[in-house]
Amino acid sequence: MSDESTPAHRYTAAVANSIESRWQQHWEEHGTFHAPNPVGPLAGDVPSDKLFVQDMFPYPSGAGLHVGHPLGFIGTDVFARYHRMTGRNVLHTMGFDAFGLPAEQYAVQTGQHPRKTTEDNIGRYLNQIRRLGLGHDERRRIATTDLTYYRWTQWIFLQIYNAWFDERVNKARPVADLEREFVEGSRATPDGRAWSALSATERRKVIDSYRLVYQSEAPVNWCPGLGTVVANEEVTPDGRSDRGNFPVFRKNLRQWMMRITAYADRLLDDLDELDWPEKVKAMQRNWIGRSSGAHVRFPAGEERIEVFTTRPDTLFGATYMVLAPEHHLVDRLLADAWPEGTDPRWTGGAATPAEAVAAYRLAASQKSELDRQENKDKTGVFVGAYAVNPVTDTRVPVFIADYVLMGYGTGAIMAVPGQDQRDWDFAAAFGLPIVRTVEPGEDFTGEAFTGEGPAINSGFLDGLDIASAKKTMIDWLETNGHGEGRLQYKLRDWLFARQRYWGEPFPIVYDEDGLPVALPESMLPVELPEVDDYSPTTFDPDDADSEPSPPLAKATDWIEVELDLGDGPKRYRRDANVMPQWAGSCWYQLRYVDPTDDQRFCEPENEAYWLGPRPELHGPSDPGGVDLYIGGIEHAVLHLLYSRFWQKVLFDLGHVSAWEPYRRLFNQGYIQAYAYTDSRGVYVPAEEVSEVDGKFLYNGEEVRQEYGKMGKSLKNVVTPDDMCDRYGADTFRFYEMSMGPMEVSRPWATKDVVGAQRFLQRMWRNVFDETTGEARFTEADPDEDTLRALHRTVDGVHADYAAMRFNTAGAKLIELNNHVTKAYAGKPVPRAVLEPMVLMTAPLCPHIAEELWAALGHDGSLAHGPFPTADERYLVEDTVEYPIQVNGKVRSRVTVPASATQDDVRAAALAEEKIAALVTGEPRKVIVVPGRLVNVVL
Repeated sequence: MSDESTPAHRYTAAVANSIESRWQQHWEEHGTFHAPNPVGPLAGDVPSDKLFVQDMFPYPSGAGLHVGHPLGFIGTDVFARYHRMTGRNVLHTMGFDAFGLPAEQYAVQTGQHPRKTTEDNIGRYLNQIRRLGLGHDERRRIATTDLTYYRWTQWIFLQIYNAWFDERVNKARPVADLEREFVEGSRATPDGRAWSALSATERRKVIDSYRLVYQSEAPVNWCPGLGTVVANEEVTPDGRSDRGNFPVFRKNLRQWMMRITAYADRLLDDLDELDWPEKVKAMQRNWIGRSSGAHVRFPAGEERIEVFTTRPDTLFGATYMVLAPEHHLVDRLLADAWPEGTDPRWTGGAATPAEAVAAYRLAASQKSELDRQENKDKTGVFVGAYAVNPVTDTRVPVFIADYVLMGYGTGAIMAVPGQDQRDWDFAAAFGLPIVRTVEPGEDFTGEAFTGEGPAINSGFLDGLDIASAKKTMIDWLETNGHGEGRLQYKLRDWLFARQRYWGEPFPIVYDEDGLPVALPESMLPVELPEVDDYSPTTFDPDDADSEPSPPLAKATDWIEVELDLGDGPKRYRRDANVMPQWAGSCWYQLRYVDPTDDQRFCEPENEAYWLGPRPELHGPSDPGGVDLYIGGIEHAVLHLLYSRFWQKVLFDLGHVSAWEPYRRLFNQGYIQAYAYTDSRGVYVPAEEVSEVDGKFLYNGEEVRQEYGKMGKSLKNVVTPDDMCDRYGADTFRFYEMSMGPMEVSRPWATKDVVGAQRFLQRMWRNVFDETTGEARFTEADPDEDTLRALHRTVDGVHADYAAMRFNTAGAKLIELNNHVTKAYAGKPVPRAVLEPMVLMTAPLCPHIAEELWAALGHDGSLAHGPFPTADERYLVEDTVEYPIQVNGKVRSRVTVPASATQDDVRAAALAEEKIAALVTGEPRKVIVVPGRLVNVVL
């Protein structure tokens, strides 16, 4: 706040806002952050030294930003600005992941087109982030909802649709190659008939079964009350929708799927080549879930129940089987009546197996997958049929139970209660036999034993260790035709369809036989039609048998269409589903490279320059990709996995040179906040709470403090707009970057922002006279101490910026500025100190740095450098100061020549006056840590 005592030319919020607005306009007018491409509309002179920095795609929420959102954006901007100042060609921009359910929900409620809502939100978002001075190449902005963007999303879909995965070469190939192999006879058809013997429809079905995009019955979360399928994350633990609280049912629907499982091994193995946090790699490995074991076939009448087990050595202990309620064999195995002697606990109180299964399936369909996995109470019903354990030749009953899911393995398990606690709990509840197959040892007192030990009760395996028993059992299964060794994956194919309006339409139509037909590229983009009603057809919330009817199904003039696809005009039906929001975010790094190209999704020469492998820099196995990708760890699995899958398919088909989208990944922490509730549990404004004697008070009443996220409902939101109004964008930027390491979450404290402002005010005073507003500096040489302080700072800040240690870079700049302020105490500061200090500050606080740079007599922007370099002469230490600890506590210090030996340091420390007074006689030990400290142990 300004008052009469404030000097007229002090660096205040008003001055900061004026400077920031002016320099942002200058950058825009001069294209300061434009990054040239090798070829095309954005072509220019390109150095070989480039850097592609990318933020994770933000969704333009109507709620706007709070101060936690820009943390990563500012971090990437600081990193990009630093490298741009060192002479690199830096590509840094931002677009919007703009398709999304919130805009569609708003459309349902208000009738406003989702595009209008989305574009309004984007405008507000841009106003907020532009005020922060982010150095984006505005020419490269994209939104997934732009026709010029989703045309190419549809084009990529067609590339994947028109490809198949050839396991012989471990890569995708065009389906035209597959058809040629069938025609030539080098590949056999599924039923062995000659290709020429198949009808046209049969041939199409064969080809479709190989495609990387295919249609299949897939279990989904169907919510009749909402009229749509919902994601797992949108289902509450009690099996209801988080929006509307309607019942949610698991049911099979015919959906588009992407065959990501074909790439499981490459997705897993190529993680080793990526510079990613180990935590993220571990999460991806766990999601893919590669494990070795055996597929085992259990005869069950005329059927065969196939299970995958990582413990084939425990087969002798398999005393019952469990199928997922959705398993396709359940209906085939169902007995007409309960077998004689059926335990009443197995029937669920039903008169027949069919009644028991129907009731149980309905109950299971109303539970989320998470609830099914974590439920401690084991439930299930007998299907009235038995299978045969192939190694014991004994009958084992077959149950369905909700703790077995279709999403993993075969949807069926052989239950070994002696070695698995879930199976033990089920066996105990249903009175089933328990046979231990691993010796637990005399000291074991638990139930199921999951440790190491020799095989017992296992016939020809007895006495073998687990590894040997596994191998022996797999050999036996393969020899006797009951199974084979196999790798298994948790990864499931990608469900690629949503029953919504606001999404990318599929570039597919269906012919009179109901078979899909890919549209030619000349018909792209397939645009969304205008509709009067954005809501799907809803049903009775309890009607589990209802079928989805998406909003697009109502656009009958669009759904039913006449097209000439090369064999004359015919009637076709469009797909009423749309792509999931993941689609647009799978490839946006490629469009950033070439956002204006209307002939290609990305020019090969530009892609190779920005994203191609650089073995000379990163080693011979460099996969290429974005040089630095920053975002939250919440996208560590699905977004990154899907992006990697699309990239690999495009690489296999020859469209890109990089086989990974993101070479380096960095997960920023979060800014969190304190919230406060009064005695009624009602949130009170956090900014109006004061701390007195360790208590938190609001209007004189004590309130309770809690720590976590920011939110309007918690009354603790602080917006970047508010911070810019009160302090200026540079102060806000400096504070966010100085709060702690980028990767660590930290609490927001508005009261601490003033510290960042004071630093900038002191730097301002070192250039400007606060009374007259005139710039003042001297051409005189700095003193020796200042030169040492300056060049040590240059050296340290260089290293800090390169390693993204922005907080320590800021601390070094504060320390240098304090030194200069003290050394020159109101006198003009040498230009030779001010210029490098301003240049070093520029990545963190670009606007004030530009203003000070101009005041020092420079024309134009400093955005492209030069960044100062350290003079090695001033980095050499003539002396070293050692703190001296006595029994772990610092008691004094001693300064010795930098060349002093450890014996010299030891002698100097013991001779120091305060230490000599404390040490009587010979100390027990003297430890010298070179360059750091001396520890005397008495």
